[in-house]
Amino acid sequence: MTTTSRTGIPGTRPNESSLTLRRHVLDLDDFSRDEIEEVLKNTDVMREVLGREIRKIPTLRGKTIFTLFYEASTRTRASFEEAGKIMSADVINVSAGGSSVEKGESLYDTALTLQAMRADMIVIRHSDSGAPYFLARHLDAPVINAGDGAHAHPTQALLDLFTIKNHLGKIEGKKVAIVGDILYSRVVRSNLWGLTKMGAQVTVCAPPTLVPPDFLAGFPEEHAFSNLQVTTRVEEALEGADVVMALRLQLERQKSGHLPSLREYARMYGISTQRMKLANSGALVMHPGPMNEGIEIDADVAHGAASVIEEQVTNGVAVRMALLYSLI
Repeated sequence: MTTTSRTGIPGTRPNESSLTLRRHVLDLDDFSRDEIEEVLKNTDVMREVLGREIRKIPTLRGKTIFTLFYEASTRTRASFEEAGKIMSADVINVSAGGSSVEKGESLYDTALTLQAMRADMIVIRHSDSGAPYFLARHLDAPVINAGDGAHAHPTQALLDLFTIKNHLGKIEGKKVAIVGDILYSRVVRSNLWGLTKMGAQVTVCAPPTLVPPDFLAGFPEEHAFSNLQVTTRVEEALEGADVVMALRLQLERQKSGHLPSLREYARMYGISTQRMKLANSGALVMHPGPMNEGIEIDADVAHGAASVIEEQVTNGVAVRMALLYSLI
């Protein structure tokens, strides 16, 4: 007899764990390794749905998801919307521009308004670090952090973990080199929590002006990042890497005196075909997007055989489906 799981997918039974009891997804610092493993397993199931000719399941029929974005976004916002709609939820997008925010309404009052509309989930992106945490403390509805300031981007980290495991079979013991704007990247912070918990060997690399001071000083033995390697030499970072992740160089940072010029950064830190020869054979090339081609990564690398950047986008939909399923 064919069984049907709570996902509405015949023949599958995702494991029950503390993940189904989780209220919010704010960052990966409070995720256990088992919880991350469960997200990755459920993402596998959702990837199967995305491969079907008819991509529709009734899992979240009758549920309403609000995406509340105070910053511009293409990949994250569209993938949350697609994830919800594939699972038959009603997804309502709210932007700061054109809403009551422009009239001076506070984040708290905006969120209360959405909750009064019987929101089953609120997905928020905000320029201020901590905004999702504020909502999680004051709302009844579950909250997913879609990026807050320079602090965290947990769903991006989860899709990166899934992509690595999907290609390399495991994350533990793999060397991951992260090159780029470490100081201001919310992607790198969430990835560090996820990668270290899953047993990866992580090296971060950037110009000294774009490395957080505590990273340069080193972490105590009891800290989760105690084995983190930090270098300002890209060749050292890429040597023997299984994964090379380039981070977007936020062009506004150059105006703040962090870099002498974009051309100089590309020369010193850009991921090129020549530099990729230092990595292990079969090493993956990743980027959270959007890319500044020719600056942090060359076009032939970004679109080459080793690149899984487009696949990251597809996996982002599946990861967000898995999280919506677990929380709602």
